[in-house]
Order: sequence, then C-alpha cells, then structure tokens
Amino acid sequence: MNWYEKLNQYFPVEEMKSQEHMEALLKEKSEVYYKDEGEYHVLMYAEFNSFIFIDYVYVSAASRGQGLGHKLIEKMKAKGKPIILEVEPVDYEDTDSAKRLHFYQREGFKHAQSIGYSRRSLATNEPTPMEILYWSPEDASEESIYDQMKKMYEEIHTYKDSEFYGRSYQPVDEVLKLDEDRDSDDILKDLK
Repeated sequence: MNWYEKLNQYFPVEEMKSQEHMEALLKEKSEVYYKDEGEYHVLMYAEFNSFIFIDYVYVSAASRGQGLGHKLIEKMKAKGKPIILEVEPVDYEDTDSAKRLHFYQREGFKHAQSIGYSRRSLATNEPTPMEILYWSPEDASEESIYDQMKKMYEEIHTYKDSEFYGRSYQPVDEVLKLDEDRDSDDILKDLK
C-alpha cells in the first residue's frame, strides 16, 4: 500500500486532499511541503519560516504503542517552531478521535479555543468543523496561531484547488475566525 492509500484509508473523505493535490504540493512547493514516510508511518507537513503545520500523521495500527508517534512529534519539536494541526471534535462513537486527542495532550499541545474553523468539504459539500491544536516553544498567542493558520490555508489547502477539484474552497475569512469570546470548551481538558 502506498503512502496516499494509507492516509486515504485512515482519514475521512472530507478531510483528505486529492493525491494530485498532494503530489503537486510535494513537487511545486518542495521548499515548504514535505513527506516523511516509513514502513509504519506517513507524516505530511508544511514548514514555514515561523511555524510548522502538520497536515496528516498516520501511524499503522501494527506499530501503535511503540512510541513512533512520539518520535515523529519530537522530530518536529526539535525544529524549535510552533506546530499547528487540525483535529475533528471528539466523537465518543469513534474511539480513535479520543485517542488522538489524548496523544496530542500528552505531547503538550493546547487547544486554540478562540479560533473557529469550518470549511465546506469539496468531496461532500458539507461543512466540516475542525478544532486547532498547537504546541509552541515560547507559548505563542492564539492570535499568532490564527495568523499562521491563515497563511497555511491560503498556501497549502487552497493551492490550485479549482484545478484539482473543479471548484475552489471558501476564502480564508469565511473559514477561519478569531473570537476571544468564542463559546468553546477546551477539548483537551475534559477527555474521558
């Protein structure tokens, strides 16, 4: 099974980029977009001057519990930049969603409670609400995480989107909102 098939089997369709989109990012944005692949993992990420965005991280079920996910995150942390990623809200029907959140909590990630994020999936045409988690060596503000997410969205998520999908994602200002008064509980605080 190739790297894309592994990701495609693990991530929901509404969160997946097309293979053509990801291959174009790897080729045409090779100074920013990277793939770290091994027998038991696939890590897709964008590294900018001031932050890292983890697009996808997959660790095979056969190797879970052996510290591979921790090693991948430590490799990113060693770069000394804030790390940002998107997660779906916890769904107790899907035990993997809670396990993922527990993992990121153990790795020291925080929930950006003031950032609202929902984009319409081009695959399903349904709104896909996500939450933003981040880790920062210098305790970055949620406002700076928001600015970095906007940059990533415009340079990675929407890169040539109409060419790959026949239509475009929504503009960044419709998808991402910064609201200090946002009514959002810390999704990491109350994990069961």
